[in-house]
This record gives sequence, C-alpha cells and structure tokens, in this order.
Amino acid sequence: MNQLFDLTGKVAVVTGGNRGLGKDIAAGLAESGADVVVVARNVKPEVVKELHRYGVNAKGINFDLQHTEQFDDLVSQIIEEFGKVDILVNNAGVQKRHPSVDFPKEDWDFVMNINTNAVFLLCQKFGRRMIQQGSGKIINMASMLSFHGGFTVPAYAASKGAVMQFTKSLANEWAEQGVNVNAIAPGYMATEMNTALIDDETRNKEILNRIPAKRWGEPKDLRGAAVFLASPASDYIHGFTLAVDGGYLGR
Repeated sequence: MNQLFDLTGKVAVVTGGNRGLGKDIAAGLAESGADVVVVARNVKPEVVKELHRYGVNAKGINFDLQHTEQFDDLVSQIIEEFGKVDILVNNAGVQKRHPSVDFPKEDWDFVMNINTNAVFLLCQKFGRRMIQQGSGKIINMASMLSFHGGFTVPAYAASKGAVMQFTKSLANEWAEQGVNVNAIAPGYMATEMNTALIDDETRNKEILNRIPAKRWGEPKDLRGAAVFLASPASDYIHGFTLAVDGGYLGR
C-alpha cells in the first residue's frame, strides 16, 4: 500500500457509521488498515463483521448523541479499550423539513443538537486527547448547505454552516499542535436522507441538470476523500472543506 494513504495501526472513530455515508467511510478506513469504532444508536452486528473482513479490529458502540453529558464516558471507554484515537469522523446527522414559517422549535433544537453541538463537543473531547499525543485527524461532515440556503431546511442549513465555520476555528488553534481538522461536503447523495428529493420528479431533474457528473453520488464516492483526510497525504491541509459533489458547486 502507498504509505501516504496507509492507516495501519491507526484507530478511527466514526459516528453514524451504521449505514449510508458513514458505513462506507468506515469501510474505506478499515480497508486502508485502520481499526474502527462505529458509534451509532443501534449498531448492526453485520456492520462490525464486515469491517473485520479487512483484517482490522472493529467494535460497535450503541450511543445516542443527544446525551452529550455522557461524552466523557464514551471517550474514556474507547481510549481504555483501544489505547488511543487517531481519527475522528463526525458523520452522524439528522434533518427535518418544514416551511420556515412553521418550523417547530423542538425540531430546530433536535437538528442543532445532533448536527452542531454534538459535533463540536466530540471535536473538543477527542481533540484534547489528540493534542496530548501530538497528532490526530478530525473530519467533520459539512454539506452543500454549508454553502447554500436550501429550501424548507433552515435548521439543517444553519447546522452545516456552523460545522464548516468551526472546523476552520479549530484548525486555527490546533494545527501547530499536530491535529488536522477538516471537513467533507457531500453533494447530492443517493441515501435515505434524500429520498424525498429523489422521489420528486421535478426536483430530481433540476438537481441532475446542475450536476456536471449527471448522477447522484453514492456512499462509496466518499471513501477516497475520507481516507485522504485521515492519512499522511493530508498532513499540510487544515481547516478546509472538501466538496465531493460531482462538480455541483462549480456549476
């Protein structure tokens, strides 16, 4: 394996690694040699079994990211078993759709708590450990709506805009201490979160007409970006949001 992308001996934590984008990201990291801890509300045994096929150590931890008061215990549990964490992928995210004039506060709070507050706090908790060891890679999940406003998803747009911005803030503070903090902004991906858009014939056509690649992205399209940002190949990249969007932003 090219040493630039070799993750052998590294320990990665992937939130929301049970399905969709997170599942493929976890698989990509494992394929490159990293041991992987999948954190999700209900980790499927077959997900962990698939990771083991790459010859790495893998574990699933059932955890609800709404319980931020338990984050210290989560970090301690992982460190105790694996000895360290080299890579954190904050992939877990939620979305709620309502016309903005009727957007319920409880849905706003739910989206912001998972997509923004939990992500920042996990960066903080794991980042402290990475700073102590003098190295680490943090990859946050941004979005096309980190750049655009979207439609009927004000909380999601706000949360992902925040993620892109505090990714820069953390990079400014932690780069000189050996910790890389970057983000990935997936384009329009054929996942469960986008079922409503895919099923809307008019909106689906509008989206495809804007994407130069002329197709929806697949979860596997994120593997390379995640491995790159987790590997030595990205050692001099800090605070950057990498769009994996089929050319959407450039149109």
